[in-house]
Amino acid sequence: MSSIGKLMKQAARMQQQMEEVQAKLAAQTVESTSGGGAVKVVAKCDGTIASIKIDPQALNPADAQMLEDMILLASNQALNQAKEISNKEMGKVTAGLSIPGMM
Repeated sequence: MSSIGKLMKQAARMQQQMEEVQAKLAAQTVESTSGGGAVKVVAKCDGTIASIKIDPQALNPADAQMLEDMILLASNQALNQAKEISNKEMGKVTAGLSIPGMM
């Protein structure tokens, strides 16, 4: 088989592995909290937010800004954790290669 043929076969195999990893990541979740557990955010490792839970005791209209900050903090922490896991898993598939258009 020519080297181009081998390269194409390898690229197709890598693409299939990446799709499998992406499906796995879409099902995997991470959780982050802020405000001593008053806000809990669950993010999927595909970069989406799965859920946000707020302790009813944190719902004080006078503290709306603080609640917003806690939600933002927990969301960003959860998404960062999810991104780290995603990068790690995708890195296993690409074995450190940086191929334009593949990520």
